[in-house]
Amino acid sequence: MNKENYKSGFVAVIGRPNVGKSTLMNNLIGQKVAIMSDKPQTTRNKIMGVLTQDDAQILFIDTPGIHKPKHKLGEYMVKEAEGSLREVDVILFVVDVTAEMGPGERYILDNLANVRTPVILTVNKIDRIEKPKLFPIIEKYTSQFQFAAVVPISALDHTNFEGLVAEIKTYLEPGPQYYPEDMITDQPERLVIAELIREKVLHLTKEEIPHAILVDIEEIATRPNDDLYVRAVIYVERDSQKGIVIGAGGHLLKDIGRLARADIENLLGSKVYLDLWVKVKKDWRNRANVLKSFGFD
Repeated sequence: MNKENYKSGFVAVIGRPNVGKSTLMNNLIGQKVAIMSDKPQTTRNKIMGVLTQDDAQILFIDTPGIHKPKHKLGEYMVKEAEGSLREVDVILFVVDVTAEMGPGERYILDNLANVRTPVILTVNKIDRIEKPKLFPIIEKYTSQFQFAAVVPISALDHTNFEGLVAEIKTYLEPGPQYYPEDMITDQPERLVIAELIREKVLHLTKEEIPHAILVDIEEIATRPNDDLYVRAVIYVERDSQKGIVIGAGGHLLKDIGRLARADIENLLGSKVYLDLWVKVKKDWRNRANVLKSFGFD
């Protein structure tokens, strides 16, 4: 490692919900720390992923998607995303090349107009369109904002990751290595485990349980045989949702547990006994005291 010319800095990954921000960050650092779903507004907290290379350490902050909030939880999510713009060295504005520029993108561009931080337009999902169609889309964005750079990528296929990282480094200042080389996130173990469980609920319940899910880790303990015991509660807003999450004969809850346990074991490198419960907490997304008790300030 060349400490003499070493660089480090913080990079906010912003964009409309469902443009591939979490996929991009997870694949850049080589491990899942942010959940991925085909449902928009999946990320609720600022999740930091750590990429350490010989000449730099880049700290990616995957923010909740910037959108018009419909409840108190949504207000928290937007505040988190917009607040990150003032705290970083570089901003990646991720856009989906398969979707038309709409009010959501224009709202973000309006927010960026007041920011002095270098903004890299990160044009995602280029694997899904023909190359000649790419340039008019880029031109539409660059005509409306002075970007520091434009980098076309495919987060799913890892296309042009080297180019993106190289571009980011040009805007980083010399700095220290903040975290050990093998560290991939600053998030508490409990939060990452809760998010992995929530991801499986979102995947397996399809459209029936959009965003009424909250996962709370009540206990993590090491057993005498060195296996990890995790007790988690999946909160929903209505009794009908509880039945959906549990499924007929408890089959869906078992599937959620099986898939989540595999991801948790992969993350922690140990055997895990996952004890899942489902409880109802009426209208929790609009109750400020409930949100605060679960860490949403």
